Amino acid sequence: MPTAILARLVLAEARRGGLPWLAAGSLALALLLAAFLSQVALTEARNLQLAVIAALLRACAVFLVAVQVSTSVMREVNDKGLELMLSLPLSRASHYIGRLAGFALMAAALALVFALPLLVWATPAAVALWAISLALEGALVAAAALFFAMTLAQPVPAIAATAGLYLLARSMAAIQAIAAGPLVDPSLANQAARFSVEAVALLLPRLDAVTRTDWLLYGAPDAAAFFAAMAMLGVYGVLLAAAGLFDFYRRSV
Repeated sequence: MPTAILARLVLAEARRGGLPWLAAGSLALALLLAAFLSQVALTEARNLQLAVIAALLRACAVFLVAVQVSTSVMREVNDKGLELMLSLPLSRASHYIGRLAGFALMAAALALVFALPLLVWATPAAVALWAISLALEGALVAAAALFFAMTLAQPVPAIAATAGLYLLARSMAAIQAIAAGPLVDPSLANQAARFSVEAVALLLPRLDAVTRTDWLLYGAPDAAAFFAAMAMLGVYGVLLAAAGLFDFYRRSV
């Protein structure tokens, strides 16, 4: 099946491109940080280690996925590999979905590897849910990075756009809380700004509700809330894939 073959090629490219070494370096950095925190923390050392390491590994996973997707696409475009692939009897949908499936599998592999050290500090059930959430979050980031890499001409703008979208989605809940705070001046300008923030929030996924560190600290989340958050990631991932596929079809490569 062409889609499965393309997905395997994406994984092979990531392996040859040094992604496993970068993942190993991220793990080593996290473990060194854990050892350092165990020496300097006066109280709640275990919870502090877990919270900091989980946040670091989540950030590393997102960063590695965004960089790998963007650089892989740009390398294929610059080497005329994309034109060669499109000259084959293969639809653009198969090409795009195959690459996205490969990147999603890569994100899932990173989530699994990064979740394993957390078993030292958290329960297996909480770690499993955290890993599933990180895998889907990584797949969403891969869909966004693929969309921007196919749309923009250079890897740096594509990575920056992906990072900007991710950080905005992660911090939107805090921005909403600030905009609706009790100390905000009830002027017309502030009300307009608040409505603007609410409008932007409707267009973004609630990434603050997924891959949460408190799942590891205080136990697994409620099943309904967890599946709702995962469904939200799936919906936004499909929307990004559809937008990227639409743009890919209308472009002349």
